[in-house]
Amino acid sequence: MSWDVLLVRLPDEVTSVSELAHDYVPAPLGPRHDVLATVARALPEADLSDPTWGDLAGPTWSIELSIGADDPVESMMLHIRGGGDDVLTPVFELAGALGCKVFDCSTGDLIAPEGPSGWHGFQQFRDQVVGEDR
Repeated sequence: MSWDVLLVRLPDEVTSVSELAHDYVPAPLGPRHDVLATVARALPEADLSDPTWGDLAGPTWSIELSIGADDPVESMMLHIRGGGDDVLTPVFELAGALGCKVFDCSTGDLIAPEGPSGWHGFQQFRDQVVGEDR
């Protein structure tokens, strides 16, 4: 079970997906080689040996980077597992490096580094479902 967030290009002034027209199509993140190079610079500890599916491990969490095989790369889904608020740091570092916003798939809206996210709610739900405290 993972907490999923989507990195997607949106206009700077957009703070909520409700502000977007229903037919809005975001700009791609860029050519695959540029996206992979940006990921490697932003998160040098990330394992990109599979250029379609990267991995990043922290002290109490892990992130799978679903980059995909498309060129250009349209967006990137992050599958986050574990616990600890420090997982948000690499999420926003990568989003900033790619010029993206972070869409919280559990809440259905954008999150900001200083704002609330569904991360705590996801951890509570996960622990309740699997019967563990993390």
